[in-house]
Amino acid sequence: MTPPADHDHHEYREAGTRALLDVFAAGDPDEQLRLGDVLHGLGDRSFGMLLFVSTIPAFIPIPGVGGAISGPLVILIGLQLLIGLRQPWLPKFLARRGPHRNAMARFRDLLAPWLSRLEKLVKPRLPVLLDHRVADFFTGALLVLLGLLLSLPIPFTNYLFGALLLLFAFALLERDGWLMAVAWAAGVVAIAVFGVLSGSLATAAAGWIDMLF
Repeated sequence: MTPPADHDHHEYREAGTRALLDVFAAGDPDEQLRLGDVLHGLGDRSFGMLLFVSTIPAFIPIPGVGGAISGPLVILIGLQLLIGLRQPWLPKFLARRGPHRNAMARFRDLLAPWLSRLEKLVKPRLPVLLDHRVADFFTGALLVLLGLLLSLPIPFTNYLFGALLLLFAFALLERDGWLMAVAWAAGVVAIAVFGVLSGSLATAAAGWIDMLF
């Protein structure tokens, strides 16, 4: 995929979510989009697009596959927000990979009814919930925990966690602090219900600690 020219960066950065998806879906359906190119020129919306693309595998209707792909990617994004990065960092082997255009087109069409409704409600507002260091830390912490839960084989939760992560992605893409507050509240509830109360989160955390040490 050829990134937009420098003089188009501002327009690219300001485009709505559906317009961005239309750009990525257009062209040869078998062409693979490289994540490094997808994020090019998005500025402070880069984390939102990376989270959006990383969430797509969660909707693969094969138990265990989607979460195993999306979960670690979401954790990587969350860790970068936790440490205060302003732009996503991707290892080269990930930057050269990404979804095919036909996958983006199918996902766009699946979300089209919801995007139409959402775009009537969202707008840039409450930037303190998106740009403040404490807000980044809290968003990152929630994404790490949700990524852990998504990576676990908890039955019938992939779509639920996927939809919740899309809320975070849309809030970052549309620069809507109010929507981010909604995503925070939903994320805390999901972590409490599926993680803390079920003990799944403690088990996952213990497993990761064992791997590290």
